[in-house]
Amino acid sequence: MSGFAGIVHLDSSPVDRELLQRLVDFQKFRGPDAQKVWFNGGVGLGHTLLKVNPEPAKEQQPFSLDGETWIVADCRVDARPTLIAKLKANGHKDVSRVADAELILRAYRTWGNDCVQHLLGDFVFAIWDGPHRRLFCARDQMGVKPFYYAHVDSLLIFSNTLDCVRQHPAVSDDLNDLAIADFLLFDMIQEPGATSFKDIQRLQPAHTLTVEAENILIRRYWTLPVSDPIHYARDSDCVEHFQELMDTAVADRLRTSAAGVMMSGGLDSATVAASAQRILSHDASLPGLCAYTEVFDSLIPHEERHYAGLVAEALKISIEFQISDDFGLWKYLNHPAIQFPEPVHSPWSDWGFHQLHHIAKTRRVALSGYGGDPALCCLLSVHFLQSLKKMHLRGFVRDAMRYLAAEGRFSRLYLRKRWSRWFSSKGDRPHYPEWLDPDLEARLNLRNRWQSSNQAAPSKKGVRPVAYDAMVNPLWSGLFERYNAGVTRVPVEVSHPFFDLRLVHFLLALPALPWCSDKELLRTAARGILPDAVRLRRKSPLLADPLIHLLDRRESAWVDTFEPCPALGQYVNRNRIPKVCGERDVWSAWINLRPLSLNLWLQSQSASGINVEGVLREATPRGTWQKAVSRT
Repeated sequence: MSGFAGIVHLDSSPVDRELLQRLVDFQKFRGPDAQKVWFNGGVGLGHTLLKVNPEPAKEQQPFSLDGETWIVADCRVDARPTLIAKLKANGHKDVSRVADAELILRAYRTWGNDCVQHLLGDFVFAIWDGPHRRLFCARDQMGVKPFYYAHVDSLLIFSNTLDCVRQHPAVSDDLNDLAIADFLLFDMIQEPGATSFKDIQRLQPAHTLTVEAENILIRRYWTLPVSDPIHYARDSDCVEHFQELMDTAVADRLRTSAAGVMMSGGLDSATVAASAQRILSHDASLPGLCAYTEVFDSLIPHEERHYAGLVAEALKISIEFQISDDFGLWKYLNHPAIQFPEPVHSPWSDWGFHQLHHIAKTRRVALSGYGGDPALCCLLSVHFLQSLKKMHLRGFVRDAMRYLAAEGRFSRLYLRKRWSRWFSSKGDRPHYPEWLDPDLEARLNLRNRWQSSNQAAPSKKGVRPVAYDAMVNPLWSGLFERYNAGVTRVPVEVSHPFFDLRLVHFLLALPALPWCSDKELLRTAARGILPDAVRLRRKSPLLADPLIHLLDRRESAWVDTFEPCPALGQYVNRNRIPKVCGERDVWSAWINLRPLSLNLWLQSQSASGINVEGVLREATPRGTWQKAVSRT
């Protein structure tokens, strides 16, 4: 999770050495192990290193093989033996134990811009090709690693840390109004490649950026392929194939002796934990695996402490519980280390910051269970209707019998949930807010934008189109960025094994029945590994919503009387925001609290001296938002 930065003067004027060094020093929180810069006239690269694996002992960046072509990267290359074999076949020697960044640079020297077609893993990198006076940058296929850049006049500034790009004096702090409006409507930016700032772009997942002379070319190099359906003669073959792929995905992310797993009491993270324990338990003398679980003991009814404890006991791993009862609404913002680069709507949750700080005390790598839900999702009604339309009556009967005969099925029919999904009232769904600034709404045509987004037609791709659409949803790259050290400022590398491309291709090729409905594949694979209480547990959301319970508390009354900062008026009509204290509808509460999340973020930007009103404010102490709240 190393940090990097680069400056390219397209007019070949010399780079300011002190300025680049400041950009690198700004990212020391990402890479405390080493910092280094390299210059050559109008080009400068810098890197901060955090070592998360043992090879090689003397890794450093910027790195070059010949003093002419240089790379900076934040990368983990998976399937290393395959890539190394390809490189050896093309004349590269002694590459078995070189660093991942060196493998990428050698791949570039072998295949040029097509090197990305030979790479698996989570990566972003920038290569300065001196002989061709070319900059070549790339972001991994699923967008786990972020890449930001600003093209201002004859300058290109780039980094894998958004706030680092903003440190360059040529980059303005002017906000991107459409991105802010998207946040208020959807919680996330809808415009591909945009950020919350006018001058700064994010390179999209599976894209490359090439700069040559004064030309900048953005190109998509990969699209999630539509998998052909897979059928196995024996159920055991499917389960074994899944376990092999899962262990491979986890092993590639665990080139270390110790790791954490952010584990609930559900199947996805428990499956990842079981795989990680198999890999790390080969040497009992190593620190091994530790689980970290967020729990509520009093705020709401909560079962995760019990089920996560059962998993930890069965796997013989240690577990630490984070008790979140005392968070309160936006209380996590009191922590001086929490500063979101872009607006985040998270009224009661700290997005795992507390967990990551605990993990960082003893470990530098953490695994999540994200990805099981989208990869295995399916619609049984669609599956059975297609069988009837194709007159596959025998298949219809066979699938129905297999579904009903699954172990523990009658405790997991989800009849109430299915009824609610089919016949839910409008109050159970997102609705368009009425508090948007009328001028902003008209100028950006926001009502049509909201309607178009909510009426998007499914793609109808793949064996299970709903799963394909879920996997390519841009919300995932946004979530990955929330766990990236550029946002958390915690030196922990968070990886997501379920998003390994090899595993994704396999899971998307499976039919809805018998493997995907109710995650039957995970339940079968966990037999004899996880306790039956967890393995056969109903899939369900939280028993109660923490936000609704927090809004019932007297100390939450301030959210209805908060004082807006001047910049909020550009986006929101404060007087039209309805009261939310005592609100029972989750969607109404969630939507009508978005302006407050934006207000707190704008205040934090003002406190840091950021331009939110067309002029640079003087910096004020941290905690400004708290003072504004206490005055109401």
